[in-house]
Amino acid sequence: MHILSYSIQHNDLAGKHVTLLGLGKFGGGVATVRFLAEKGARVTVIDAKPAEALQESLRKLEKCSDVTFQLGDQSSELPVTELLVVNPAIPPEHALLQYAAQQQIPVTSEIELFWQLNPGRVIGVTGSNGKSTTTAMIHSILKAAGRRCWLGGNIGISLLPELEKIQSEDWVVLELSSFQLEALNRIQASPQIAVVTNFSPNHLDWHETLPHYRQAKQAIMRWQTETDVAVLNQDDPELQFWSTPGRVLYFGTQADRLPDLFFDEECFQIKDQRTVPFPRLKVPGIHNRYNAAAAMTACLAAGIAAQDLTQGIESFNGLPHRLEYVGEYQHRWFYNDSLATTPESAICALEAFPQSAVILLAGGSNKQVDLSGFISQLRCQTKATALMGQTGKLMYDLMQAHQDSVLKQDHALISQPQASFEDAFNWAFQQSAPGDVILLSPGCASYDWFSSFVERGERFKALFQELSESNEAD
Repeated sequence: MHILSYSIQHNDLAGKHVTLLGLGKFGGGVATVRFLAEKGARVTVIDAKPAEALQESLRKLEKCSDVTFQLGDQSSELPVTELLVVNPAIPPEHALLQYAAQQQIPVTSEIELFWQLNPGRVIGVTGSNGKSTTTAMIHSILKAAGRRCWLGGNIGISLLPELEKIQSEDWVVLELSSFQLEALNRIQASPQIAVVTNFSPNHLDWHETLPHYRQAKQAIMRWQTETDVAVLNQDDPELQFWSTPGRVLYFGTQADRLPDLFFDEECFQIKDQRTVPFPRLKVPGIHNRYNAAAAMTACLAAGIAAQDLTQGIESFNGLPHRLEYVGEYQHRWFYNDSLATTPESAICALEAFPQSAVILLAGGSNKQVDLSGFISQLRCQTKATALMGQTGKLMYDLMQAHQDSVLKQDHALISQPQASFEDAFNWAFQQSAPGDVILLSPGCASYDWFSSFVERGERFKALFQELSESNEAD
């Protein structure tokens, strides 16, 4: 299927029939509709979800004129359309994308529209895990160093509304998903500074094959020039084979391999400079040290002096749904890591609590990734695990099939698949004792029970609030 790309010119949207496929619940869809309407386009919004499921987004668009909505729409043909704008989560095999290709209707996305009109310099961050935190850490360092900078992309912020404010010397820091990079590959775009935190299988329900996922991720470096920089995790075996036309800076923990930024539990050292104490992190876990090292290396590439790196990292308080501390109740500590939608990220969360007994809530919708390693970690790194959703049943069945060998190796308590999120939360609390950590780090996407990881995380926080308030009532 050949998709016709679109090159936007200023003021060429006026009067054009534009269809947005996939409004969604995050800021990108709403910001795109507003942008198109302000440019004078005649906008049709198509989404398979009914209006009731999109109320928050629809409320924000009430004042937009010349916008038509086709919600709950499952048709395989587009209305009159001169340009199709696609939500990044729409899979390549979607019937309306196929239709657009057949009819030679040009296709674009929110990130492509922004990229082509953005006057600023871009630091783009991708990776299978840690990209949101790394993106926010880079932004924090740049702000602390007094640089004009903007934060956006897959982190949940569209910068389309800010285009007129962004200047050529500003740094635009973007989290880029594999879906967005697939789109940017259409217009042969890569950032001036590309950061890759790590690589492991993910989103194979969308990409279908690991090579396709890898190819999408590598787009962050593919179209760089010789003056651009790629920042790579030297400890990740996969990334050692990724190449760029530009310069590569490595961060890592193996001093004998001479990374450009070496770090360990206590210190870090920029190549050919003296060793200094590692910044004090407010977010736990060795994986967040990797995120901080990636962010510092990227900021070095952006011209930030070594002495200005620490303040931005130490002032970073973390992001919602990313090992977010929720509170303490009856000497149990609750953490919301709902954004852990891969087994690797959930394992990193478990490793952030080496001295604590962890009661884990794990499972969700099935992205067709291998869960066998995750199952092993549940058995050896938790005190108990409440299994949830589609993959909860899948993991339980896999454990039952290998019960004899598993039980000889470890003794963690694993629940049967829970009927609801509330049941999983209550089961986790019932297994806990004073001193335990109750951790939502599912290792899977949320789409079987929830509309997003945000809704899942907010529900976890609400259940904690109900629990603590019930004690006060007693």
